[in-house]
Amino acid sequence: MAHDPSSGQVVDRNLALELVRVTEAAALAASRWMGRGDKNAADGAAVEAMRRAFDTVAITGTVVIGEGEMDEAPMLYIGEKVGLYAKAGGGPEVDIAVDPLEGTSLTAKGGPNAMAVVALAERGGFLHAPDIYMEKLAIGPGLPAGVVHIDEAPEKNLRELAKAKKVDISDLVVCLLDRDRHKDKIKACRAAGARIVLIPDGDVSGVVQVSQPETGVDLYLGSGGAPEGVLAAAALRCIGGQMQGKLLFEDDSQIARAREMGVTDPNRVYHLEDMARGDVMFAATGVTTGPMLKGVRRYHGGAFTHSIVMRSKSGTVRFVEGHHNFALKPSAFVA
Repeated sequence: MAHDPSSGQVVDRNLALELVRVTEAAALAASRWMGRGDKNAADGAAVEAMRRAFDTVAITGTVVIGEGEMDEAPMLYIGEKVGLYAKAGGGPEVDIAVDPLEGTSLTAKGGPNAMAVVALAERGGFLHAPDIYMEKLAIGPGLPAGVVHIDEAPEKNLRELAKAKKVDISDLVVCLLDRDRHKDKIKACRAAGARIVLIPDGDVSGVVQVSQPETGVDLYLGSGGAPEGVLAAAALRCIGGQMQGKLLFEDDSQIARAREMGVTDPNRVYHLEDMARGDVMFAATGVTTGPMLKGVRRYHGGAFTHSIVMRSKSGTVRFVEGHHNFALKPSAFVA
């Protein structure tokens, strides 16, 4: 990560591994609630464990994508300071985006693809996205800029994407959240000849799949949470790909709130580096098994975790398999 003039320090590459420890903590805590039907308890456990784990990371971090406003969420709220130096100051000053448990309902039901997610950027590196919906479009790396556009019809985007990939539209796979609001997009994609993957939740993972050839996903479409959009953009900055997003406002109060957070044009199309710019790190740990990560597997006296960590500066993507000994690990990691 680049030099931070405010601190006179450089963020060391080892910080990437520290982020993995943070997501591992949240995933281990949430895994205790897998399949127990209480999504709020699972989310609360993940939030608490992640917050405590951040206390060991040598940064002064500001949460810019978090669990809500200060009066709505007791931990990891927007504007909260986290890190070892959060109170006294010191260490590199960075912005933090978190989703301690992406897929709360998935975890509660024992469904696939829930995970704990953290991204880190230089100060000012993340779009301060309000907690509203965002229309999203994403494709993988190695394609011409502008081959697809969020304002174009799905049929045209599929036609242009197939041409760029030198395949038939019937060879393309489109991923969308399984929501009634997407029925017209689903119908249009099928009419064009594309195949569809519908996911129940977890659109960070859904977006990231376009950059992983083994998943077979070529295009991500549809609306989901704007904070999750920023997290997905952070991942694509590291792993490669293209992404566009448009904030979806329901009323004037949401527009006013967005303006307070620095959004000057409510109709703007955000591209990848508008949402996550500069040097970015991304880490995620699986809670339940999905296309990208294996879930937590608990056994007597310990647990297995599977994580991914990436850096935009180097383009390195690492998968980390952790074996945790509960007899030696602090309680924050196993709550």
